[in-house]
Amino acid sequence: MDFDQAALTVLREEGGPLHWTMVQDLALRRGYLDPFVQRDIRKHLLAALAAAVKDGRVTKVDTGVYALAEGPVA
Repeated sequence: MDFDQAALTVLREEGGPLHWTMVQDLALRRGYLDPFVQRDIRKHLLAALAAAVKDGRVTKVDTGVYALAEGPVA
């Protein structure tokens, strides 16, 4: 699973806003991301969240806190 999919999956499963550190922790615990295969987890996860905000799929609720955007997600 790539970083974008992992972040969106965690946010969808949890159903509410999460700090990026929780998104990262849950993605690692659930096996969506593998630190032995994927390097620089923090860097790439934050980049994926920033891109999702720019695309309108995710909203930034507060400093470091993200949630799925309202409405249908493509």
